Amino acid sequence: MDQRLDKWIMEKYGISRTLAASLIDRGLVICAGRKLKNSLRMTETEFAQCQVTIPPAKKSSLQPENIPLNIIYEDADVIVIHKPIGMVVHPACGNLTGTLVGALLYHCRNLSGINGELRPGIVHRIDKDTEGLLVAAKNDTAHKFLSKQFEKHTITRKYLALVSGNLRNDSGTISGNLSRSRQDRKKIAVVSNGGKTAVTHYTVLKRFNSMTLIEAQLETGRTHQIRAHLAYIGHPLLGDPVYNADYKTKNSHQCLIAYQLGFVHPRTKKYMEFSAELPEWTKK
Repeated sequence: MDQRLDKWIMEKYGISRTLAASLIDRGLVICAGRKLKNSLRMTETEFAQCQVTIPPAKKSSLQPENIPLNIIYEDADVIVIHKPIGMVVHPACGNLTGTLVGALLYHCRNLSGINGELRPGIVHRIDKDTEGLLVAAKNDTAHKFLSKQFEKHTITRKYLALVSGNLRNDSGTISGNLSRSRQDRKKIAVVSNGGKTAVTHYTVLKRFNSMTLIEAQLETGRTHQIRAHLAYIGHPLLGDPVYNADYKTKNSHQCLIAYQLGFVHPRTKKYMEFSAELPEWTKK
């Protein structure tokens, strides 16, 4: 069976697809003298002839920031954090300071460098206005091991969400490929053609007159996945300024928390699971 070159590199080396594409573009992937591009499809036999050079991580120019962290667990390889509402995970245009990365650099000093200079240690993300659990890697070995689990969808990621309206079924699965909305670039939309596969499973926990508390479990981890999927079925998150038109009348912030995270530890190879302290809106 053949496979895209960038995806093969991502899976083999436990790096992001963006970084894999960058290595190809920079000529750091050589395969029997062939001209390469990200979408090139090759067989396992052809992949065996490839030489991939991953340059050593640059020393980050980011400055550590003395920002308090809610640490759930920490050892020499990983750190599990409860990220608060309003904190951006890594620096980007408009958010260069006050990020989780800045706080991690101050606390940990050493973090994995696989995902580039601006994302040391970052294996996965949650939205700025979503609170909850994240695991970061302190070295490249741990990063690769955790990335493999995310790629194979073996990571446990459960969320609690308070949504508008009353869902018809007690449980269900929302399947819909996601892509950037053509009408509103701030939004992610379910599309009929193209996009990335996205699957969200949900279970109703409690029903109210005009809202429902649900548990959502991710099978995939796309940008805005839960928010976009819930809006798609007509039950957007309470307090969501992007996907819920009347968010200001419902709640002052987005009612979504990544409350449970589980993974196999990169060194001990034992499964570990963590739960976050729940906010008041989950206890109504």
